Amino acid sequence: MIDHAKRSGRLRSLIDQGVVMMPGAFNALSARMIERTGFDAMYLSGAVLANSVGGLPDVGVMTLTEARDHADRVARSTSLPILMDADTGYGGADNAAHCVRILESVGVSAIHLEDQEFPKRCGHLDGKKLVDADEFCVKIEAAAKAKTSKDFLILARTDARGVVGYDEAVKRAHQYLEAGADGIFPEALQNADEFARFARDVDTVLLANCTEFGKSPLPPANEFGDMGYNIVIYPVTLQRLVMKTVEESLEVIKQTKTQASLVSKMQTRQELYDVLGYDPAASK
Repeated sequence: MIDHAKRSGRLRSLIDQGVVMMPGAFNALSARMIERTGFDAMYLSGAVLANSVGGLPDVGVMTLTEARDHADRVARSTSLPILMDADTGYGGADNAAHCVRILESVGVSAIHLEDQEFPKRCGHLDGKKLVDADEFCVKIEAAAKAKTSKDFLILARTDARGVVGYDEAVKRAHQYLEAGADGIFPEALQNADEFARFARDVDTVLLANCTEFGKSPLPPANEFGDMGYNIVIYPVTLQRLVMKTVEESLEVIKQTKTQASLVSKMQTRQELYDVLGYDPAASK
């Protein structure tokens, strides 16, 4: 069984060594593929939890129980450190503390909490509302006190840039660090200059969100590293690629009445077994 504290320590070590790329897993099988491909850590998106697990939009309707079960399945399938989107902490300060204890117990190595009002919205949509910064600081302080491993990371996400502007995002970031956050996730910065400026204005562990179809640019991870960012997440990339392939493949099957033309594009049975570490002959 994987030692969860050691997994968190490994994430801390990776961050000290340079920028860490974290593709977003959408289930346990994709998590195995992320590890097999050679990535050092992975991400679990709240949007993907809502979309792929719940079949719902990302509007804060998933519960901590559903998040725990999803994280547990993924953590059991991989040895990699996991950063998980914990939305607004599933309630107030006490809820956020409980969230930390629950997710840490199933193998998550880090979470981020956001300063939106509930129900939250996707960080790259307009119409978001922020909670009072002091109120969020209470939540961060409670979450920080709840972790059992000193290496477990609590990142504070601020959506202030898209609501009240860049300067407020910087101000809130410093408040959140003083409250006990281990790092900052500045959501929806709008260009490379803003990302570089934020790294100069807030000297801490920083997360850059490389989500498609949003307000932020998509430079290579090494460029984020050069700016001063420690983590780059690709939260919904794999889900979007897979779902587009599903859509196109269903159209082919519907029109041709067969999947024959798609076989060459499929993962083979043996390739699947390789990812799973399964040898049919050995199980006879």
